[in-house]
Amino acid sequence: MTFENLNIIAPITQALKQKGYVVPTPIQEKAIPHLLNGSDVFGTAQTGTGKTAAFAIPILQRLYSNGKGHNSGIRALVLAPTRELAIQISESFSDYSKGLKLRHTVIYGGVSQNPQTTILRKGIDILIATPGRLLDLMNQGFVSLNSIEIFILDEADRMLDMGFAPDIKRIIARLPAERQTGFFTATIPNEIRALADSLLNKPVKVNVAPVSAPAEMVSQSVYYVEKADKRAMLQQVFASEEIETALIFTRTKHGADKVTRELNKLGISAAAIHGNKSQQARQKALQGFKNRSVKVLVATDIASRGIDVDKLSHVINFELPEVPETYVHRIGRTGRAGEAGTAISFCASEERGSLKDINKLLPRSIEVKRMNGFVASVPAAQVGMDVQAEAVHHRNRMPRPSGANHRPFQRKRW
Repeated sequence: MTFENLNIIAPITQALKQKGYVVPTPIQEKAIPHLLNGSDVFGTAQTGTGKTAAFAIPILQRLYSNGKGHNSGIRALVLAPTRELAIQISESFSDYSKGLKLRHTVIYGGVSQNPQTTILRKGIDILIATPGRLLDLMNQGFVSLNSIEIFILDEADRMLDMGFAPDIKRIIARLPAERQTGFFTATIPNEIRALADSLLNKPVKVNVAPVSAPAEMVSQSVYYVEKADKRAMLQQVFASEEIETALIFTRTKHGADKVTRELNKLGISAAAIHGNKSQQARQKALQGFKNRSVKVLVATDIASRGIDVDKLSHVINFELPEVPETYVHRIGRTGRAGEAGTAISFCASEERGSLKDINKLLPRSIEVKRMNGFVASVPAAQVGMDVQAEAVHHRNRMPRPSGANHRPFQRKRW
């Protein structure tokens, strides 16, 4: 199966080839034909499955084929939950639309609206937006949705998690009743199902890789390490692993800043991205990460959603997430498009419950490894245990070693 087999027009397939895309991903293969035919689509796909191209390509092809001019109004709207994701979607449209003479722009809050409104006045075909800034510019009269032909709601579950439900409902109320809608989400709680039912008309359901299934090409491992030793362990990981680029997750903004400072002291170029950073700082960090001038991006979960970087070699969970599904979203940033990836997690004593919940979600438990120079305060039978050894352990019901047999961590300093 190639993009040509999906009846994609030559200008787009040529642009895809320039990006190195020849074979569509499962979500693209399943969703593109239905979107090209004008059907509503309810797509379930985890981060990193290629869903941006799954809706961007049909939008470009349908608008190009219809042949209307920019003065006919905004014809397609893509709504995204975060500024970072909106910017990346806009970049994808730029990549795929070369030679089509279709105009698009992206609007988001946290920056001056003047450059955005200047472009809007000139006329565009496709608008990528975050909900808050879109409503603001609609209320000021800079944006009208009366001519929308195609509406895409991306990362719908994250939209609701971030409290955008009221904004989304206001935007939907201003859309034409006659339109095509694409609805994409990683999870389907009841609230998402209800929102989809209110938006979609006889949708085709496309389900690819449920949230409980992490990317198959990602090698996963966990190190037991006490909280006070995590930074020393991180230094050892960078010394022992061949890390080209890494995305490191922390639970807090303060933690992200602290890890970033320590890495920079070690001569490892790092930048933090979280809600307390200005939009300019976040864009600079993300751009540096993409062009490889920054080797490590340290992020909190909300700030990281939508980060899409080619050939990301490592994801490191400096702290485990409290919600098990978040672990799958995190490690889904690597191992994309058939590339191999590595996910490394640190688990302190107080995080054992979180690790247990994560393992329940996965097809098999994460492999436990030991780092040279560190002595884990966990039963020796668990360290380095592979799936077969673990099965033997449970069959034999071996008693766990007592606390007297545990050795404390040998601390390493930065």
